[in-house]
Amino acid sequence: MGAVAIEEPVRSAKLNKQRVREGVATAVRISRRVFDATRQGRMLVTLALVGVLLASSIGVVVSAHDNRELFNTLSQLQAERDRYQSEWSQLLLEQSALSAHGRVEKLAAERFSMVVPERQDIVLVPLMSPVASR
Repeated sequence: MGAVAIEEPVRSAKLNKQRVREGVATAVRISRRVFDATRQGRMLVTLALVGVLLASSIGVVVSAHDNRELFNTLSQLQAERDRYQSEWSQLLLEQSALSAHGRVEKLAAERFSMVVPERQDIVLVPLMSPVASR
């Protein structure tokens, strides 16, 4: 057989009218003290400082949010810069491949029937200096 535990019944707290009246009276006393304290000069300074603190905390939250947005924008711009840099290096490679001397010479021969002149076909023209022309 299993063990059986016998528990005492839980007593529900009855609301006593006297206890309720005492609680309400205590709440009224505390609220009177709070309202009386707000009329004092020190309390006004304290409330002003609390207001400044709240405004400052809201400013920190807004600043942090703006910082996150700007960081995300910076990350996107850096990724775009990297893509452009990669594309630029590919274009430079393509340019160097297209402007290679051998390729240009081959295209000139194919498209325009150009040939490299022979040695006897080359004519050297002397350079005229300004002194010799007088």
